[in-house]
Amino acid sequence: MKKNKKILIGILVLISVLIILPFFIPIRTYLNEAEKLASDQLGVPVSISTGHFVFFPSPRVVISGLKVGKDSELEVEQLAVIPSLSTIFSETRVIDVEVTNPIVKKTAIGIVSSILDKRSESPIETDAINIRHINIDQLTLDWPGIKLPVLTMDINLTKANQLESAKLETKDATLTLNIAPKADAHLISVSMKKWTLPIGLPLTIESAEFDMHLKSDHLEVPRVDLDMYGGKVTANLNVFWGKNWRTNGNVKVVNLSVKSPSRLVSKSVYLSGSLSGSGHFSGSAKDIGTLADHINADFKFKVNDGVLHGLDLIKVASILTKQTVGGETAFDEFSGTLNAKGQQYDLNDLKMSSGLLSGSGRVKINANKELDGTGEVALKRSISLVAIPLDISGTIENPVVLPSKAALAGAVAGTAILGPGLGTSVGIKAAGAIDKFKGLFQDD
Repeated sequence: MKKNKKILIGILVLISVLIILPFFIPIRTYLNEAEKLASDQLGVPVSISTGHFVFFPSPRVVISGLKVGKDSELEVEQLAVIPSLSTIFSETRVIDVEVTNPIVKKTAIGIVSSILDKRSESPIETDAINIRHINIDQLTLDWPGIKLPVLTMDINLTKANQLESAKLETKDATLTLNIAPKADAHLISVSMKKWTLPIGLPLTIESAEFDMHLKSDHLEVPRVDLDMYGGKVTANLNVFWGKNWRTNGNVKVVNLSVKSPSRLVSKSVYLSGSLSGSGHFSGSAKDIGTLADHINADFKFKVNDGVLHGLDLIKVASILTKQTVGGETAFDEFSGTLNAKGQQYDLNDLKMSSGLLSGSGRVKINANKELDGTGEVALKRSISLVAIPLDISGTIENPVVLPSKAALAGAVAGTAILGPGLGTSVGIKAAGAIDKFKGLFQDD
């Protein structure tokens, strides 16, 4: 009994020593040397707040408060380097790395690009160290204006420190990526469940599973099938990198319920109905961080059996004296072409038809979300069947649709000359002709 008690006390003492002793081993000298070596290799300042050795549950070096870059573009709360004991005295030492709560800013892309360029020019010797496994917990990507999910990553590397396999997952498990080698590339299998896009409109993807092929200088996505808002979105995508980042692809939409997505754009004036369409996109930029701001896209669309909520075009065409607020316009079909250049959008060849009216127009949405457009609405059951010219202004959230000034002036002049009814119609018709004639000389 006493012997067992002594053994237990001995084990407790050993554990206590293994926990406490590392805090008394001077490591600052080694940390200073590590900071210098890392700074020289990366070409940017590297600082480490504290560090110590730990022998329990396994021998390792733990550092805290790691910062990389002049403005702390990369911060790591804690980083543990765990050597494989069987390789301590080997020519090549094998280590595992555990990273806790790293924060990566958008500006870190420049540091990464610089490192990749240096390695391509003069590869760094890594024969002495083989990083076998990297675990990253609670990774935060700090991108201005974008709310990105917290990630966990599990990465396995080859003996040459090249990527072998990896798994990336959001904290809420709405997005999972599995990476595995395949021939001369890596196969990335993607799974999405109720995942909200972090870039652009916060659209929700109900479910999706697709594969991507990662090669040395580009990423191929042969086919993506997304279930969204009761419809299907099918796309393909290519991303290339080198001196510049480039992307191109195609997208097709079938029977997507447009009400919820359009309410994300404006809660005051929005569409409902079934959206179908197809288009192409492409873009190029110096780095991946700005690629999304340089996308050019052309998309032809059609919305069937819908309602324009928040605006009654029949009243707009009937009441020539003031802006109408609220109401709605039911339509059989609404179609057009969306042309996007960065953050500017042009809606061209807009056409709307129903049993009561027909309309057409074009609208430009500037980067500041202001509207600038023209159109015309004709009431099919009107005796005169005159198309009322419209001016479109305001913002996406609060659009203003009014009969054009020329239409109002023409209505007044025609009424004064020929009387109400016929005179009003003739005046509006003349005003519309003048507006169209002026439009021929306006720049797009």
